[in-house]
Amino acid sequence: MTAYAIAHLQDAAPHPDIAEYIERLPATLAPHGGRFLVHATPHEVKEGTWPGAVVMLGFPGIDEARAWWDSPAYQEIAPLRSRHIEGDIILVEGVPDDYSPTGIVQAIRAATS
Repeated sequence: MTAYAIAHLQDAAPHPDIAEYIERLPATLAPHGGRFLVHATPHEVKEGTWPGAVVMLGFPGIDEARAWWDSPAYQEIAPLRSRHIEGDIILVEGVPDDYSPTGIVQAIRAATS
């Protein structure tokens, strides 16, 4: 099942380390089947606030996403980003194509009855 790495990055000022990080990032993704889905493209806030940029990577599964994050290749370049950009990064598993929220609704109704 597809998995995602989602980053909400803030206060990103131009820096040579960031350029190097972005140049080297694709090579860390390739061995794990990762690819860019969103990369700092404009976003439209509909509720709340969302300052900064969004980066979203797709992976074949959560194991591949974890393997990418934990890989020596990625961990070697991660400080190039983290020293200069604050943000939150999560790994999350997607839902199957035939997903239905019925089970969640039932659980909520049972908890609130």
